[in-house]
Amino acid sequence: MLITERMDHTIKKLRSQTANIITIGNMMFGGASLMATLNGSYSYSVLFIFIAAFLDRFDGMVARKFNQESDLGKQLDSMSDILSFGVAPAILMYQLVLSDFGFVGMVFTVIYISCGAFRLARFNISDATGYFTGLPITAAGTVITLSYFGVPAFSPVVFMFLFILCSLLMVSTFTLRKV
Repeated sequence: MLITERMDHTIKKLRSQTANIITIGNMMFGGASLMATLNGSYSYSVLFIFIAAFLDRFDGMVARKFNQESDLGKQLDSMSDILSFGVAPAILMYQLVLSDFGFVGMVFTVIYISCGAFRLARFNISDATGYFTGLPITAAGTVITLSYFGVPAFSPVVFMFLFILCSLLMVSTFTLRKV
């Protein structure tokens, strides 16, 4: 009897943390993307960012479905997002393209990451509505990551423009309906 009670308790505990476990998976794939980039495995880096995006799409849904929404989950989600959709895509594209611009490329990369962090912080202190203010970092990170496929076709200057555009859109005050 004691073993079954313990198992029930463990299962309930795991179920209560399902959304956070998915969020940590997002973070793990963001970290894996960084490691892949540092090791020159750019295709894997892109794949890992897309897996992180898939997990990010579902952690909030799971939290709402199982009534697991919490301040901890919100903060953990933002930390995962800055890694998976801020730092990982920025470092990927810095390695591939922006490093050619030296210090200026480094500045554009840091501006993108900083604007993403600002966007997430602003989101965390805002009241929940049916709208996003500014471009979500997940969308910006996905655009930056997708630009990987344009490296052979576009001038490196295009990527600098893309970084600044995404940065400005993240910190802008336009509203975008949540889907």
